[in-house]
Amino acid sequence: MQLEAYWGVGPKTRERLEAELGAERAVEAIESADIGALVDAGIPRGRVVRILRRANADGDVDRFGTSDARDVYDELLSLAASYALTERAGDRIRVMSPLSSDGARRERLETVTAARDAWIDLEEPTRERVTEAFAAYDDAGATDRAAVRAALSLREAGFRGGTFGALADLDEGGLSDAADALGAVRLADSAPPGAAVAEADSDDLAVRSGTDGRLDRLREELEAVEELENAAFDVIETVRERGAQDLEAFQSGVVEYVASETGLSTGEIRSAAPDDAVDASDYVSRTLRELVAEQRERVTDREREVAAELQEDVATADEDVEAAIAAVDDIAFALSLGRFAAAHDLQKPTLVDEAVLAVSNARNLFLSGEVQPVTYAVGEHDLAGTSNGGEPAPPSGDRVAVLTGANSGGKTTLLETLCQVTLLADMGLPVPADRATVGRFDTVVFHRRHASFNAGVLESTLKSIVPPLSDEDRTLMLVDEFEAITEPGRAADLLNGLVELTVSRDALGVYVTHLADDLSPLPDSARVDGIFAEGLTQDLELEVDYQPRFGTIGKSTPEFIVSRLVANARDRAARQGFEKLAEAVGEEAVQRTLSDARWER
Repeated sequence: MQLEAYWGVGPKTRERLEAELGAERAVEAIESADIGALVDAGIPRGRVVRILRRANADGDVDRFGTSDARDVYDELLSLAASYALTERAGDRIRVMSPLSSDGARRERLETVTAARDAWIDLEEPTRERVTEAFAAYDDAGATDRAAVRAALSLREAGFRGGTFGALADLDEGGLSDAADALGAVRLADSAPPGAAVAEADSDDLAVRSGTDGRLDRLREELEAVEELENAAFDVIETVRERGAQDLEAFQSGVVEYVASETGLSTGEIRSAAPDDAVDASDYVSRTLRELVAEQRERVTDREREVAAELQEDVATADEDVEAAIAAVDDIAFALSLGRFAAAHDLQKPTLVDEAVLAVSNARNLFLSGEVQPVTYAVGEHDLAGTSNGGEPAPPSGDRVAVLTGANSGGKTTLLETLCQVTLLADMGLPVPADRATVGRFDTVVFHRRHASFNAGVLESTLKSIVPPLSDEDRTLMLVDEFEAITEPGRAADLLNGLVELTVSRDALGVYVTHLADDLSPLPDSARVDGIFAEGLTQDLELEVDYQPRFGTIGKSTPEFIVSRLVANARDRAARQGFEKLAEAVGEEAVQRTLSDARWER
């Protein structure tokens, strides 16, 4: 395949890749999602990730209808990659994409769930052995030999079933010999880019020192002869100083001296010496030059012999070597995702073909600390019982929910949580909820509140969120405070239109707004939910029940905010100003709130 056939690879990128890696190796790096090789070739990491996501996509990376949805996707993969056991596993996670079929989603989901359970079941010392095996693999440069050694280490530790099942049938003896052989040779500098030790020609292999005693001795002799050749004048002076008076004595002295300095036999040296030397300098230089050439040939011949023998050991275990390399790569990938799932208590969702999104006790992965889980749903679902907050389970069958309520009440966080659940399930990963039913969506539109108020922002927002609803594809709409980009009266009209369009197109949607009272009667398959602030904590922080109450308009409860401002005011003038606001919002309610907060203290 031509490099420019890949998305994002233009003429300049192609030229750089060909210069640094060669066309064949560059294609291999793209196809295998080798981020490191492409970054080392001088391509910016962000661009490499974008290229590889499209080149290796199992589904459609363009299904994100907005940049906000893509941002959540990027953040999810960055978070998951932080649990990678190897650099290669991290690279594979970063280029994951939504999967194209329900079968592929379910298959990966089973794999990752099994890996999560396997990781949870490992005791801490055993986990350390696993992480050490993969760390050694990375430290050794993720070579074929490092993969074989990692496979052997995992087998020796008893990991042969379940997630580690690919290791079960490997021949340990053959792999051990192959690992030794792979460790004894390396690709020579003359080897073509992308060559592999097992398939390389023996001329392209270099045998490491310490592998073969005879080869090491030949190399030492060659090095000694080369040193003498580089100091031929010193050889002449040394021999003359030892008393050689005529040419014959000089020649004999040279032979004996070279033999003593290099370890070569006098016969080897005499056979390399010229018979027609015109003087001492000619004799020494030609003798040493010929010796260097002959010795290099001896080293090359022996190196080829040893390399061929080592390749034989690798070839004998070729199938096991390839299986070990693939197994280590796949196990590290699955187990890394399993670690991610275990760390965040991710659970396997129920994947369905219908348009539905229902979560029970869902949590936002981007929040830290203690988080109140939330139960929510749009579409037909079977969540039973009550939500975490004790409210009834969300009604089933509503295609659109209009979410209202207190400022800082977690409405945007809920939208982001629903987006996280959808995207994770779309990639075949467990989700941050006790239970979840997730349907298939062709487009996910997530739109955060943007604090800009002009015609340009309104136009660009409408152009990003309306077209997905105009297609026949299944669309999930998660839109936050639409009124922030136009005047409230007109925003209510536009929001009514979006709700009706969502329902008419059989899409699903959750729309966050403070304009619920201004909306026209909603379609039968739409409802209004509310989040309520309940007061102030003893630290005068807003206390919110983040679990929406279904079929109820939430309240912003400004008296709580004003109460906090009154209580925290240190300047007399500022306090008087806030007290004036308290009169406007209801002085009695403010005083009651302040009294309750002080009582808690």
